Amino acid sequence: MNKELLEALNILEKENNISKDTLLEAIENSLLTACKNHFGKADNVKVTMNRDTCDFSVYAEKEVVEEVEDPLLQISLAEAKMTDPKYDVGDIVQCPIDSKKFGRIATQNAKNVILQKIREEGRKALYNDWYCQEKEVVTGIVQRYLGKNVSINLGKVDAILNEAEMVKGEVFKATERIKVYVLEVKDTPKGPRISASRTHPDLVKRLFESEVAEVKDGTVEMKAIAREAGSRTKIAVKSNDQNVDPVGACVGLNGARVNAIVNELRGEKIDIINWDDNPAYLIENALSPAKVICVVADEDSKEAQVIVPDYQLSLAIGKEGQNARLAARLTGYKIDIKSETQAREMGLFEELGLDYQEDGGYEDYESDYQEDGDTEYQEDYQEDDQEDYQDGGLEEDSLEEDSQEK
Repeated sequence: MNKELLEALNILEKENNISKDTLLEAIENSLLTACKNHFGKADNVKVTMNRDTCDFSVYAEKEVVEEVEDPLLQISLAEAKMTDPKYDVGDIVQCPIDSKKFGRIATQNAKNVILQKIREEGRKALYNDWYCQEKEVVTGIVQRYLGKNVSINLGKVDAILNEAEMVKGEVFKATERIKVYVLEVKDTPKGPRISASRTHPDLVKRLFESEVAEVKDGTVEMKAIAREAGSRTKIAVKSNDQNVDPVGACVGLNGARVNAIVNELRGEKIDIINWDDNPAYLIENALSPAKVICVVADEDSKEAQVIVPDYQLSLAIGKEGQNARLAARLTGYKIDIKSETQAREMGLFEELGLDYQEDGGYEDYESDYQEDGDTEYQEDYQEDDQEDYQDGGLEEDSLEEDSQEK
């Protein structure tokens, strides 16, 4: 019996991640409870259990007296000397208790105590396991729709993907495998309650960490991320190794790495740009694939003035303003985009001190932090390649560059 108990405890410890010592302690407490239910008192009852063999003994500590008044707490001198002649009045005798004599109700109560402890420890171990995976990406199997929410099986526990955390238009089929971001893990009486997300920006970040070795080991750092789930994500990356191209590392050979992530996100477009500590250069990169003539960034007010060629205006702003909106979110700057014609009519070139040249370009000079706290960037721009575009610009999707978007 003890051998079977030991095997059972080892299985529980391995499968449910419950400490064997905790289970043995629960058994000891259940035996004490059974004694109390059987005899009415358990204050003087002790249980000893061998942790290696599971052999246990239950005994009551009774005081040796001349005349017994309470048989549960006292033993007569004559009876004590029958056990061992050395006993005298006032000594404590350990009297063995036969656990087999416990009543059915007492035994059932002891069993319930053990089962309750196993359930509690199992829930606690499961919660601890999943709490460590909070803010991580896990793979689950779609089970069913619960109203507009989705139940996802993660193995020993289920997660709930709320409608608010689902990408608009995304539909799942039963038994389908999907990756979700563990948003929150709560401890409840019924076990851990896990909330998942498919829209959180960190989902994309974690997917890049799993797909791109350079991101995982810190060689390439993801400095900022802006996402409109289901449509487009912009990511600014920086390399901590001058020999590693951060954008190339994330894109992969023939786009293999980024395409794996795009497929997981069901076609969501991803723009990967180079991070720059100079906010003017960063804003120019963030507006990619649009080309920029000039950027003036005010670091104090976190506002930036951007001038783009006329035919690039719609591309810079993007469909429904998405490109400019994501660039603003990525950089943390409020970005005001003006076309070249608008800027000339408003006198912005003169106001910003840009020298217009007859050949269609603007004098090029290095970015510099001005005394007023602004950062200026001006790109030497020639009005060529316009034959590919119509006046006023085209839709963003028709002008994107494959080198920046995968």
